[in-house]
Amino acid sequence: MNPDDTSTRFEALRRWAAVQHRLPAATLNLRLAAGDASFRRYFRLHLPDGRSRMLMDAPPAQEDSRPFVEIARRWRAGGLPVPALHAVDLEAGFLELDDLGDTPLQSLFAGVDHADTLAWHESAMALIHELQNRAGPQALPVYDAALLGRELDLFPEWCLGEWLGETALPPGWNELREALIESALTQPVVTVHRDFDAMNLMVHDERLYLIDFQDAVAGPISYDLISLLRGRYCRFPPARFAAWVEAFRQQAISDGRLPSSTASETFHRQVQAMAAQRALKVLGIFCRLTLRDSRDGYLERLPHFLAHLEESLVSLPEHAAFQHWLVDSFRPALARRLPSGIAPAPESP
Repeated sequence: MNPDDTSTRFEALRRWAAVQHRLPAATLNLRLAAGDASFRRYFRLHLPDGRSRMLMDAPPAQEDSRPFVEIARRWRAGGLPVPALHAVDLEAGFLELDDLGDTPLQSLFAGVDHADTLAWHESAMALIHELQNRAGPQALPVYDAALLGRELDLFPEWCLGEWLGETALPPGWNELREALIESALTQPVVTVHRDFDAMNLMVHDERLYLIDFQDAVAGPISYDLISLLRGRYCRFPPARFAAWVEAFRQQAISDGRLPSSTASETFHRQVQAMAAQRALKVLGIFCRLTLRDSRDGYLERLPHFLAHLEESLVSLPEHAAFQHWLVDSFRPALARRLPSGIAPAPESP
């Protein structure tokens, strides 16, 4: 949106909130709290009685808030920790929510080996189990082969083509693409948040809350796990990652979400394949956000997700041609193209 549109929507939001609380619009204490990678913006409303609420501004021409509203109501009814909806105007694109504060999970991390970081990841994994056990996937869009493929294709389109100017597909790309889709579709289908990264987990009163869940789908059981463990903020040693994956497998079998016959090696390969799919998608999305949407701060994360991708491919040796291309061609091209001051992450072990 241009500045004039932004100002107009802010004033409309102010008037809308004033009506909800029967207060004069001019007296409202309303401040910008956050924005995200979409067109949504969030404002904190301080009420005269000391309460505060979060107001979401989601322009209907760019953002459809119906999935968010439907999922929020359904998940909250199922006992999941999501913000309550206090007022909804889908036509205007305004929502009033619980104010969960200003503490996203990543702000509490203190290094990958720190006890607090490990404990919070354990809590987040417990929330994944809770989400998959309490929220059925039946009403959600299906994370099918077409969607998985479209996400993978963001990598050659935006990262290679638009950002690096490469027109040829990498060696082994078609085989890797097909294998990653097939692996995802062989997994049990559960409710998938789809961006279960620390930035979308708020810590409020020492409890984790889910936010930004409007893109939830019915999809592979491992997806949210790797969104957390191979997210933006941490690169865990392979042994720690493997231990968490194994603990997740055992709990999912105990809960009945995974067949008891699911071998540890099989599930670990599925998790690594899912992690490779997501890393490729993220590399493409971050380039698109930079080039198409003029968003700042995403290029500096490319080396981090490249390292995630390389680490995933270690467990998928049948795709050695693509893996060698990453190391010999893509990594050097990435280093040359990154703005000065952004250093590539070390190669994965």
